[in-house]
Amino acid sequence: MWRANLILLQALTLSQYLWAQEDLTAISPQNCSLECVLQVYQSDSFSRLDLGAQYAVTVMALPVPELWDQFYHSTMFTTRTCPEKNGLEHCKKDWYPKHIEVQQEGSDIIVTFNLAPPHFGINRYFSLCYGGGLKRYIIKPNSTKNRTHYSYHLQGLVEGSNYTCEIAVDEVDAVRKTFNVQVMQIKHEPPPTATPSLTLLLPVGVALAAMLVVLLLAVIWKNPRQNTRKTEINHEIIEQHLGKNGNEEHVSLTSTLTPPRLLICYSSDDGIAHVRAVMQLAVFLQQHMATQVYLDLWDSLSLAEEGPMGWHCRRIQESDFVLVICSRGLQRRPSQSDEAQSRSSAAAVVALVGEELGSAKAKGRDISKYMAAIFEYSEEKDIPAQLGFVSRYTLTRDLPLLFSHLHGVALHRPGGYLRIEHITEEGYTKLPAGAALQWSIQEAGMALSNHQESSDAGGDKEHDKHVE
Repeated sequence: MWRANLILLQALTLSQYLWAQEDLTAISPQNCSLECVLQVYQSDSFSRLDLGAQYAVTVMALPVPELWDQFYHSTMFTTRTCPEKNGLEHCKKDWYPKHIEVQQEGSDIIVTFNLAPPHFGINRYFSLCYGGGLKRYIIKPNSTKNRTHYSYHLQGLVEGSNYTCEIAVDEVDAVRKTFNVQVMQIKHEPPPTATPSLTLLLPVGVALAAMLVVLLLAVIWKNPRQNTRKTEINHEIIEQHLGKNGNEEHVSLTSTLTPPRLLICYSSDDGIAHVRAVMQLAVFLQQHMATQVYLDLWDSLSLAEEGPMGWHCRRIQESDFVLVICSRGLQRRPSQSDEAQSRSSAAAVVALVGEELGSAKAKGRDISKYMAAIFEYSEEKDIPAQLGFVSRYTLTRDLPLLFSHLHGVALHRPGGYLRIEHITEEGYTKLPAGAALQWSIQEAGMALSNHQESSDAGGDKEHDKHVE
């Protein structure tokens, strides 16, 4: 129970108990008249009280009289409920679950949330999950079994993937509650094989023991010269085999319980093809490089609530690494004509990253958290000066180096090197996500070159007009 204590500095209202006392002058040292004692005082109104909650109000006389046994008075009151104050339809839209718990049992994801109060009359909810496609779930709780909490199953989620989910009342414009779901990859054990019975094993064991005794006697009676015969070894074959495979180690990627968290920043001023390439890169990193990726395209709800700069500031603090995809549009300043329509906050994000880098260098901290990368259709000069001291990568050629940076794994060592499965320059295209990444990069490069040619042609026409 929440209690709110109200202290009135001038509390002169007395209870019937005090009027029964004989010495009124001792109770009122200031010799107030009867009208003064009976005067009613009102306090300021209570603000920001929860609806449907119970409170206690205490009125106390200050300073505390020495001869009064009961110098205060308390009373209880309950605030109006949300339907009484705002109406039932309005309260349905504003209500959302505040307590959500996600559990994984095998490959099954179970979500438990608190139900709306019964007087709201809410009997339908819906849930959405983003990540590898949109999944929608309709929830119809059975109020006869449990009126406070309900559990439902998220079906069709891919193991080893991360999802951003929402849940809300099935009403128009209802407030949504956002939560994250990380599906762990389950190792499936092979089914146990049937063990043969003891009656079958006993004859087989006797037969094997007899054969072993016979072979042992045959070896003892063989010619001793045969025991000392040496087998010739072809050293050239061994050296050839070691020279071919001895310095190469293959590693297969498996999902970890705590993958590194990576924030990807980019500029949308280079067109939709460039944005699609960034999104395909995020999909490949999350699916095949054991990395949890934060991308603004995947968190539109939080981005709308916090704003671009607020969302990026929070994600920079929460992430283990920050990767800035550099392109021509990253350093282009918007003109006055399109400044109001531009939704890209890339320049401000780069400036924010630059401030974090400067602070880290000044304090002697590690700056390996920040990285810069360009696609094959971009150039080194597209990297801003603020990122001049961070690690640089060209994608998709440097995918193994990016994996080494994210997971702290050395690719080269004396006498060998580490070869990561499905991340080599020629091997990543065998995966569906890798093929989609390669195609999107090629398409973005062609779109950027066509845009540059049209810009150059327009510039030549303007130049000819000026000459005429």
